This record gives sequence, C-alpha cells and structure tokens, in this order.
Amino acid sequence: MDDVEDSVSLSNFKVLYLITQLSGITLIVLMASWIAIHLGGFAGTSNPAIEFNWHPLLMTIGLVFLYGNAILIYRGLRHTRKKTLKYTHASIHMGAFILVLLGGKASFDSHNLHEPPIPNLYSLHSWLGAAAIFMFLCQYVGGFVAYLYPGAKENFKIALMPFHIYFGLFGFVLSIASCLTGLTEKAFFSMPNGAYSALPTSGVMVNFMGILMVVFGALVMYLSTEPKYKRRPIPEDAVLLTGVNE
Repeated sequence: MDDVEDSVSLSNFKVLYLITQLSGITLIVLMASWIAIHLGGFAGTSNPAIEFNWHPLLMTIGLVFLYGNAILIYRGLRHTRKKTLKYTHASIHMGAFILVLLGGKASFDSHNLHEPPIPNLYSLHSWLGAAAIFMFLCQYVGGFVAYLYPGAKENFKIALMPFHIYFGLFGFVLSIASCLTGLTEKAFFSMPNGAYSALPTSGVMVNFMGILMVVFGALVMYLSTEPKYKRRPIPEDAVLLTGVNE
C-alpha cells in the first residue's frame, strides 16, 4: 500500500514540477519579449536607459527561476547522490548570484550614468531587493561553510539546517516580492500617465508576468515543503556519510 501511495505521490510531483518549470520558462520568455517590444530592447553603457533593461531580465532569471530551481533540486533529482546534489545546489546559486550582480550593475549604471544622475536605493523595491540579495549572500556563505567546506562538525550542520531551510525559503519569498514591486514600478515609469489603467498590451504583459511569478513561487514553496514529496535517502548517501558500502 505504501509503495502505491509513493508511486501516486511521485506522479503528482512530476506533473507539478513540470508545470513549475513551464511557468518559469514562460515568465522568462514573456519578460524578454516585453523588454524587446515595449522597452526598446537591450544595450550597454553607451545607452544607460536601455542598459537598465538587463536588470529585470537578469533578476527574474537569477532571483526567481534559478533560485527556485536551486531550492527544488533535492526533490527534482531525487535519485541523484546527495553529494552531487549539494554541488549542483551550490552551483545553481552561484550562477544566480552572478546574474544578480550583472543585473544590479545595469541598474546602478542606468542611474549613475544618467544626466543628471538619478538617486540609488530610495524605493521600496530597491530596499526589498537589497535585503533579498543580502540574505541570499548570507545563505550562500553559511551553506558553503557548513555543508561544502571540509571539516565542519556534524552537530553544527544539524543545528544549522532548520535555519538554512527557513531563511532560504524566506529569501525566495522576499525575492519574489522585490521582483513584483520592481515590475509594477517599471510599468508605471514606462507608460504615459493613466495609460496603465486602460490595460494596453504592455500592461497586460506586466500583469501576466506578475501572475506567473506568484504561480512559480507558490509551486516552489509547495513542492519543497510538502512532506510526501521529500526525497528519500538512497544507498549511496550512506556511503557518503559513513564511508561504508552497505
């Protein structure tokens, strides 16, 4: 009976996992299309206003899609050795952090290179974003020291795990909130006064992207916290922990 329930749970997980990936990929494609069609595309420092457009795209990929997938990696690749999952988890986070740095640079360039310069870090969006990035960095350093750096004590790993999980999920929620406020902020800045209320194509795209962010975030949270979807240890994990091939 337990095997049947496990099989059904795994099937349900696979369906929801696929929907999660499709919603995330659709979000990225829609974001790139919105920028290309309605915001003038992409540019470098020679055109700071257009350079900014890298910011929403890279932050969406890094702080939403990759961050969410790094959280899900242990359940999405449940038959992979835990040691491999640890390095994959850390690598995805590192890729996300690099994109976040590039996205942050695009934002600061667009402000600092503007004539006259525009103040930085004054909006709610920027404060939430800075908090999310700071928490992301703290999580990465703490996770690396505890779970990847050789010599960390087992008691320390066990004690840190609940905090690592909680603040990882909280940081992800904070990232979603930051992206949603930034998306709304950009929508108001990029449309003429009152145009957003008429729901032009650009406004509709913004609203759909916001909905997709919420759907993606909700699915990541559900799939990563639902007990019946938790990854079960495999024999190779025992070898990793004990050095004994049972």
